[in-house]
Amino acid sequence: MSQRKYFGTDGIRGHVGESPITPEFMLHLGWAAGQAFKRKGQHNSVLIGKDTRLSGYMFESALEAGLSAAGVDVKLLGPMPTPAIAYLTRTFRASAGIVISASHNPHHDNGIKFFSPSGTKLDDALEAEIERWLDTPIEVCDPNELGKASRVDDAPGRYVEFCKSTVPNEFTLDGMHIVLDCAHGATYHVAPKVFQELGAQLTVIGANPDGLNINLNVGSTHLDALKQVVVEKKADLGIAFDGDGDRVLMVDQDGSEVDGDELLYILASQRHARGRLHGGVVGTLMTNLGVELALREIGIEFERASVGDRYVMERLLANNWLVGGEGSGHMVIRDCTSTGDGIVSALQVLLAIRGSGKTMAQLRQGMSKLPQKMVNVRVAQRFDPLSRADIVEAMRRAEADLGGAGRILLRASGTEPLIRVMAEGQNADDINRVVDQLARVVEQSTP
Repeated sequence: MSQRKYFGTDGIRGHVGESPITPEFMLHLGWAAGQAFKRKGQHNSVLIGKDTRLSGYMFESALEAGLSAAGVDVKLLGPMPTPAIAYLTRTFRASAGIVISASHNPHHDNGIKFFSPSGTKLDDALEAEIERWLDTPIEVCDPNELGKASRVDDAPGRYVEFCKSTVPNEFTLDGMHIVLDCAHGATYHVAPKVFQELGAQLTVIGANPDGLNINLNVGSTHLDALKQVVVEKKADLGIAFDGDGDRVLMVDQDGSEVDGDELLYILASQRHARGRLHGGVVGTLMTNLGVELALREIGIEFERASVGDRYVMERLLANNWLVGGEGSGHMVIRDCTSTGDGIVSALQVLLAIRGSGKTMAQLRQGMSKLPQKMVNVRVAQRFDPLSRADIVEAMRRAEADLGGAGRILLRASGTEPLIRVMAEGQNADDINRVVDQLARVVEQSTP
């Protein structure tokens, strides 16, 4: 991935109007993707969906034009969650799915994600092939072979029914009061329908997008509003999605945050208790050590993948396991869907809660998170922190400082110009000290 010019951990992302997030680039990207898909023998249509950012209209039109110029038909889905595009790509037997979204980022950012015909993220080889075509001038195909475009009007209803199909027919949320936070994003019109039709009493916030307010003080990256409403309404729990709907975090009835690591533990432990886990669990390099220790204590194997739900999926497929996830709220549940899906993941956690007869607070008590701290150091341009001798030496000293009773991780973000500095261990004061020291070294070492 480090050799890529445009693709990062989760597609292409950046500031609107700045390269590569420009209309000109998106036109070329649509054409390049069309050429790459055709060379693989994929001649069916390509689906395009987007979140609620104002810039999505502009990039949707540019991608549509580029794909048409390559001779590829386009089906436009409108505002839909990222996992909905993955699902619909499979059901339409499309050549690929394209999502216009910058996920949890603010409205002035945007980006592109691709899905394969099977609803998974594109493999590295195909992304590299698209980048090669981006270095080639656009040549419009014969006018008789230009791609056509059409809209899919029933996409939201299809996805709502899919989400409900991932839980048993007898499962209901009757008697449960849930607060939903849709982040003014792509789940605003589908998530409330899913939970209402399953019988929940709902209070909904963050469901009035205006093109500019996506993720603004709401959603999975800003939980204060959800915590407040859950406590005020005396709700059973709160559910927060991010802007494109592939992440989910929750809030307990007392307003306490339940992050992705804890949700992963609840889901895995309850499936294990009912014989439905079928193997181990995949986390990432960032997963709290407390998850690994708690799962191993009850006999569940645990493996770490590189950061990003695509790499979690790779390890799940390699092991033929079903459940994995990240602390950010990306959950991958292979027997339900092909990618991270916030709504489906929330339903699976609720299924575990209902089946246990316990509250979420009681279920999360089986795991104790170790003190962990992460600092994001903003840099002018991305670089590999482990390529710098001064940073490597500072890490060595920090590890010695922790005396072997902790874990340190430095990595470049795949979606933003950030270096993530993380440490965890037994003593919170020690962790805070070494992270702050390492962050200062990274700041001073920035190219």
